[in-house]
Amino acid sequence: MKNRSSLRCLKVRHPDNKVVRRGKRVYVINKMNRKYNARQGG
Repeated sequence: MKNRSSLRCLKVRHPDNKVVRRGKRVYVINKMNRKYNARQGG
């Protein structure tokens, strides 16, 4: 999982990407292709 400052550009890279907020962290989650997983926030 990558740690990124901006997730909007990562969301459009794959049609299965979803932006999810858990607590104070924002995640891009892709269950089909795990290389697109990313996290933002501390």
